[in-house]
Amino acid sequence: MACFSLGDMSSKYALEQLRRWEIPGRVAFSEGNGGLPKIDVRTNWSTAEVYLHGGQVTHFQKNGEKPLLFCSQLSRFQEDSAIRGGVPIVFPWFGAREGEEMAHGFARISEWELHETGALPEGGAMLRFHLPETAKSSTWPPCSLVLVVTVTDKLKMDLVVTNSASDADFTFENCLHTYFTLGDISAVVVKGLKNTRYLDKQENYAEKADAADQIEIKAEVDRTYLDTAEAVEIIDRSLKRRILIEKMGSMSTVVWNPWIDKARQMSDFGDEEYKQMICVESGNVARNKVTLAPGKSASMSVVISSAPLA
Repeated sequence: MACFSLGDMSSKYALEQLRRWEIPGRVAFSEGNGGLPKIDVRTNWSTAEVYLHGGQVTHFQKNGEKPLLFCSQLSRFQEDSAIRGGVPIVFPWFGAREGEEMAHGFARISEWELHETGALPEGGAMLRFHLPETAKSSTWPPCSLVLVVTVTDKLKMDLVVTNSASDADFTFENCLHTYFTLGDISAVVVKGLKNTRYLDKQENYAEKADAADQIEIKAEVDRTYLDTAEAVEIIDRSLKRRILIEKMGSMSTVVWNPWIDKARQMSDFGDEEYKQMICVESGNVARNKVTLAPGKSASMSVVISSAPLA
């Protein structure tokens, strides 16, 4: 099957080649931030944007609503940097790793290949990407990574990892590091994680129990909830909406807000932007990491939707 990679040619010519994949009224291509090619998706219910850089969804918005995904106004859109916002793909490690300059793995700073676009009969659209081998990935065991993005009145992302080795297991961490748009962090609670255990990065990854009915953000929060397969809700009283994060193939949920001091330390994040965002990330990290036998695959699916508060 034909495929397209940004690294194949100059930016201007690349954009012209991408336009072969356009679907009138559904999928179009344009020059995005930093001159990077951007895929624009329009459905009967919503709009979305995806960059080949990082294979990253940076925008999803239902018609008549505020965007569901947050992207920093200071985010860097350049080939050697991760995009701050949307849904970065964390793989094959989560967080900092000894001997590695880049946190969260190489997938989010790699150029992905577009393999397929499709218009769904009911009015949605589908995009399928593949992560080619890079200089960084070549130092890891051979594996295949495929991302399928489906846009309707919901945003669905399927991440499939296959161990391509013939004689060795492959162990990895993965995460769809989703940034959500909020009206005001002070009017937001996160539900669905009651009676679970988490690793608290604020206290050197101490393991704690969470018995609270809901999480309120009143300071920096950086928690990895373990053994959590259930859906999570973000209740936003300011925007008067409920965001639902449903998942399959994910046993970890990360909740993160940098708060005041950390926001000021990040050069690609506005000093006050912590008030309008929260990360609720679906993945498999820490003791929930995945080990695949040769030739085996693991799939993780995340579906994001919203509804007005009753």
